[in-house]
Amino acid sequence: MSRTERLFDLIEALRRHRQPIAAASLAQELGVSLRTIYRDVQTLVSLGAPIDGEAGVGYLLRPGFFLPPMNFAQDEIEALVLGARWVQRQDDRALSLAASNALAKIAAAAPRDLRDAIGEIGLWVSPSNAQRGAPTTMQRVRDAMRDERKLRIRYGGSDGQQSERTIWPLALAFFDHARVVGAWCELRGDYRHFRLDRIASLDVLPEPLPRRRGALLKEMVAQLYAPHLPADER
Repeated sequence: MSRTERLFDLIEALRRHRQPIAAASLAQELGVSLRTIYRDVQTLVSLGAPIDGEAGVGYLLRPGFFLPPMNFAQDEIEALVLGARWVQRQDDRALSLAASNALAKIAAAAPRDLRDAIGEIGLWVSPSNAQRGAPTTMQRVRDAMRDERKLRIRYGGSDGQQSERTIWPLALAFFDHARVVGAWCELRGDYRHFRLDRIASLDVLPEPLPRRRGALLKEMVAQLYAPHLPADER
């Protein structure tokens, strides 16, 4: 690996982490020595990369740093195309269009024209049999999540009985059989899952969430999922 490639890999490794990451962890991830990490970080800083931190504490790449256009490896192109084609199959029209636009931007930003390469990739996504709910429901849930607003829904339980709920939408999960929103339910006073196909009606409320969605999401994950994960994955 050339030094230039190693510096690019270090930038990408830093970009993947939202919290400071120790130099030892970076060295293990990239397969280089600790001394190399220290030296390469100093080189990147001298070139203008906004990296915070120091040896023994950890490093963090501040948001907003962009590299010049880079070539994509064939596996990377295939991964992007496959993911975008899966998103294009969803009922959320805005998300589907965004996937198409993202691929077009990637093709245009690359040093070589990737449009032909993308069109010739033979990775396809079959139609889903999931029960998805009304076509506009997913987009409205996404909008409420982004704006950190509460939702008022009429929800049908597995017994067929409907109830009025005020929920705080925190995450959308895409299962093979259904699309599910994870939320805090004011009626139950606890975190719950709601299938989109069982939401009979939905209104976005002007009332904001009482806390930041990110903090609530971490709390929900810790409560619902962490107890079921192996200790090394929590």
